[in-house]
Amino acid sequence: MKRKIVITNDGSSTIFLPEWNEQYHSMHGAIQEAYHVFIKHGLHYFVEKHPNFKEPISILEIGFGTGLNTFISYLEAEKLNLTINYCGVEAFPVSLDEINQLNYIEELQAQDKAGLFRCLHDSEWETEQEISQNFKLTKQKKFFIDIVETNKYHLIYFDAFGARVQPELWTEPIFKIMCNALKTQGVLVTYSAKGSARRAMQTVGFTVEKLPGPPGKREMLRACKEARNIR
Repeated sequence: MKRKIVITNDGSSTIFLPEWNEQYHSMHGAIQEAYHVFIKHGLHYFVEKHPNFKEPISILEIGFGTGLNTFISYLEAEKLNLTINYCGVEAFPVSLDEINQLNYIEELQAQDKAGLFRCLHDSEWETEQEISQNFKLTKQKKFFIDIVETNKYHLIYFDAFGARVQPELWTEPIFKIMCNALKTQGVLVTYSAKGSARRAMQTVGFTVEKLPGPPGKREMLRACKEARNIR
């Protein structure tokens, strides 16, 4: 499928798929969306909810894609002195040529981390890689339906393509896999606020809340796995 690099409204780049009229990140702002959905309402929420948490935070990303969410999570880990074990699942990895055209280093003013961003993409798949002393990365090349881990993750960044182009990714079977993969009191965040996705999450046992969305979206969803709801 043809892909092209485009600039979003906050100046940061993303990858656009003309055949689907879909992109990897919001055209209203790739970096703004990542911070708002996955960092503010995901990582920061989890840290604030568990102020005395001592073990590494285990994060599963559904759609490793451009590595933007991974890279920002690394930057936050450095800033907040967090230890993170990160797993990114991606069936169709982005090419290094495309990665080299993305402007996240410049837009995040992280020129001193350029080598690390490249390392996220150069690192081997299917094996845990120590990116830094407090950030470990495992990349898994597979479809989301093939995730089998249970009770492993504290946080899921659900950043799949939208339901308009891949409706099968926003259904009960997928969210059941997500629920199983999370630890009790684990959290899933996504940019979507689609009613059918919210109902699918609730059906498999999540407690779901609507939150203000990132630029260009009125709402987003955060789902929590609570002990009383496990099915």
